[in-house]
Amino acid sequence: MQTVDLSSNTSPNGQYWQWKGHNIYYVQAGKQQSNHPPLLLIHGFGASTDHWQKNIAQLQEHFEVWAIDLLGFGRSGKPELQYSGDLWRDQLKDFITEIIGQPVVLAGNSLGGYAALCVASQCPETSKGLILLNSAGPFSDTQKASKPNIIQKTIRSVLLQPWASNLLFQYMRRPKNIRKTLNKVYYNQEAVTDKLVDDIHRPSCDPGAAQVFASVFKTPQGETVDKLLEQLSHPLLMLWGEKDPWMNTQERGEKYRQYYPNLTEHYLEAGHCPHDEIPDRINQLIKDWATKQ
Repeated sequence: MQTVDLSSNTSPNGQYWQWKGHNIYYVQAGKQQSNHPPLLLIHGFGASTDHWQKNIAQLQEHFEVWAIDLLGFGRSGKPELQYSGDLWRDQLKDFITEIIGQPVVLAGNSLGGYAALCVASQCPETSKGLILLNSAGPFSDTQKASKPNIIQKTIRSVLLQPWASNLLFQYMRRPKNIRKTLNKVYYNQEAVTDKLVDDIHRPSCDPGAAQVFASVFKTPQGETVDKLLEQLSHPLLMLWGEKDPWMNTQERGEKYRQYYPNLTEHYLEAGHCPHDEIPDRINQLIKDWATKQ
């Protein structure tokens, strides 16, 4: 597997890596440090390496920083596959081993947080620490308690139909609807810029993007967060945007402490994407914690 430069489709410092026959886009910035490991930044659902630009710009002064587009998102390939935490875990594990070449501190937002937790827990040799920002993923007890009712089952069965998921995708990917969603989940409305909307809209126009979206409704449930935390042996930093309308951060934070009491956490005035809403604060917290790992 080798690195390929496809500069016509990349941002500064962006390159492509061939993984299992698929193009994987990544960004590298900063210089290797002898006294602490590199950072690897992992985006959430529908986002990409572009979502970390404000963080890379500052963190590269103190770290060797890497960011990657998960398969199915951003500038990476969008093949017709069964997307899952296991798939992204394997992608990240191989990227760390083959391209970065040393253990990293993983930092993931939302879906990227779940993928990062899978790697740190199930492939412990790849990492030195883990940073989760409004991380996604179910716990065993909430999974059992939230069995779908007949209406939810009906909706899901409809969305399993290609025509229905495609209609929903076409609706959701309109720039005005992307902006509406961002305005709901961003507490800092000033962070919802035209560039942010375009960064999310652009990959949705790629061939295969609709199939990736549809796969969400077909993906089998992955390992629960509590089971992953039972396997985790690395330092853990939790950064919560406590204004997130998609999750009860205080309740989720309590569950993380229940299964992994030796963690560090901060609750911040931000929504679902604190790294993009309040980057200066997040960057300082990451710097202070990661330089000690």
